[in-house]
Amino acid sequence: MLHIVVCIKQVPDSREIRIDPKTNTLIRQGVPSIVNFYDMHGLEEALRIKDEQGARVTVVTMGPPPAEKGLKECISLGADEAVLVTDRGFAGADTLATSYVVAKTIRKIEETWGPADIVFCGKQTLDGDTGQVGPGVACRLDLEQLTYVGQVVDVNPADRTVTVNRNLEDGVETVRTRMPVLITALKELNKVRRASLPGMIRAARYKPVVWTTADFPDLDKTKIGLKGSPTIVSKTWVPEVKAVQTTMVEGDGEAQMAERLADLLWDKALPEKLGWTAASR
Repeated sequence: MLHIVVCIKQVPDSREIRIDPKTNTLIRQGVPSIVNFYDMHGLEEALRIKDEQGARVTVVTMGPPPAEKGLKECISLGADEAVLVTDRGFAGADTLATSYVVAKTIRKIEETWGPADIVFCGKQTLDGDTGQVGPGVACRLDLEQLTYVGQVVDVNPADRTVTVNRNLEDGVETVRTRMPVLITALKELNKVRRASLPGMIRAARYKPVVWTTADFPDLDKTKIGLKGSPTIVSKTWVPEVKAVQTTMVEGDGEAQMAERLADLLWDKALPEKLGWTAASR
């Protein structure tokens, strides 16, 4: 049976994001958190494979204790096990330090529940927006990696291959590779299901596995948290909101409205900007 690991992250709701002008960091206090929606599409694809072929789905996240809520949501949708990696020593991690800890966690998951055949990540997170953690994990674990996947065409456990369509800037690329493989998911990959009542009941009773730095004897503490994060954010800011003037154009029918719109544009000195003359009208 296939073993699929899904990496998720709990992020601030993008509609509520604010920046602290003094520290140049996100203000998380009082801001509701959600599971990064690209990660949810990775989870959905793992569950689809489970439904069609049979698989064990393990979900993992690195974050503070409240991230347990996001793991329980994944359990309610159909994941089998969930692992929370949490410790003050992990705080302040950039993508380099995060990929190191996540890779270590996946290795420990493999020791507990067996080798991972497929690892799913979202293509990026809403808060960091870098798209670096998934490929970083793949490099650390020496996995084949398929990024920007918009469709999983085929998963063949018999010959241990995966075929996907990757959405690129200039078209769609079909790629086939061997497991183990890491896939980063786009929102076009699928439509995320709703939790069932039995799933919600199981999630309410479920206690995720919790690992701290003490559970990783070979962890290099110079590679985690702030010490292991060479990224420096020199400045962040929120774009100023610009006032926009709006004029409603009304009329009896499309022809009259078009004429009034043309008059309005003419009155706003549009001719000068476009180099028009009176004859142009």
